[in-house]
Amino acid sequence: MLATLGNHVTRTIYTLCITLMLWPLTLWAGNASETEAPSNTDEQAGCAALFDHSMRQLHSQQQIDLCALTQGKPVLVVNTASHCGFTPQFKGLEALHKRYQEQGLVVVGFASDDFNQEAKNEKAAANICYINYGVSFIMLAPSSVKGEQANPTFKVLGEKSTAPRWNFNKYLVDPSGQVIKHFGSSVQPNSSEVIEAIHTALNIESSAPSS
Repeated sequence: MLATLGNHVTRTIYTLCITLMLWPLTLWAGNASETEAPSNTDEQAGCAALFDHSMRQLHSQQQIDLCALTQGKPVLVVNTASHCGFTPQFKGLEALHKRYQEQGLVVVGFASDDFNQEAKNEKAAANICYINYGVSFIMLAPSSVKGEQANPTFKVLGEKSTAPRWNFNKYLVDPSGQVIKHFGSSVQPNSSEVIEAIHTALNIESSAPSS
């Protein structure tokens, strides 16, 4: 009887020891699963839907990952053409790019022949952008920006705002993909309304107007 009791006590102590040894591992596994959950949320967050794709760069075979380019940043989207009365706006757009790129603004030009004013070959269009106007912001190869054939970015812009009716429409988009403001062709890139909207998007305090 004493032997049986001794064996029972021994088994009980052994079981208790194993339980105490495994308890920290069980606790660690629970904590690990809790810490993994936020990372899944981050992956689902991704980038704004209108930039969740790649497009070819102007006069190049390089594919531009618009998600990587724009994620977490305000973006100025412009539909461009090389032989338009508004083509000199390239100069003002480049000035915005140089002035605000370090503060987070991304300027992207979408070349398009939807209004029959783009150069008929990409080399000529690239020369006008890069050489004549010194453009250094991202320029994308010609694509449609209106109607059924609109590229994914302008398809969303047309739904959320207004599809362009001419070249050099400008759309200021926040990091979540919401259109902050749409500027028509005649609004110059260096106009006060464009600058003020960019300052708001970048949380820059605008200077008081000079008297």
